[in-house]
Amino acid sequence: MNRQEATRIQSRQSGAALIVGLILLLVLTMLGISGMQTSTFELLQAGNTQFAQNAFQAAETGIDRAMYTGGLNTAIPVQIPETPVEPGSVSTFTSETRFAVTTNVPQGMFSLGSGGGFQAFHFDINSTGRSARNARSDHTQSFYVVGPGN
Repeated sequence: MNRQEATRIQSRQSGAALIVGLILLLVLTMLGISGMQTSTFELLQAGNTQFAQNAFQAAETGIDRAMYTGGLNTAIPVQIPETPVEPGSVSTFTSETRFAVTTNVPQGMFSLGSGGGFQAFHFDINSTGRSARNARSDHTQSFYVVGPGN
């Protein structure tokens, strides 16, 4: 092939490869941006799930602390003010223990049986756990304590 024929072939090319290449680069750029946005959104979702789990655990800690500290009162609710789960933690809890009702001791549950001067004092603990990004979890735990009756 001589120089003249090579010049004629080059002059017939109209730049189609350049246009196709630019379109492919544009498509790949759009896919990359979309992938980055999706991964950023998924990262936010994972963080929200983690904070929701922290709030759940904080509410459970509130129930545990309320049962551990005792101080049950049939006249007035016992409250634990907003308290961090551990020092420096973002997660906090509050709880309130309320007296619900007095019943006879369930038969067959204890060797005491029903009667015998004992009753079951039923309480409800309402605990709220909070964490970052306004994560919140509300839990209720009911229990009863056997004690001397009227």
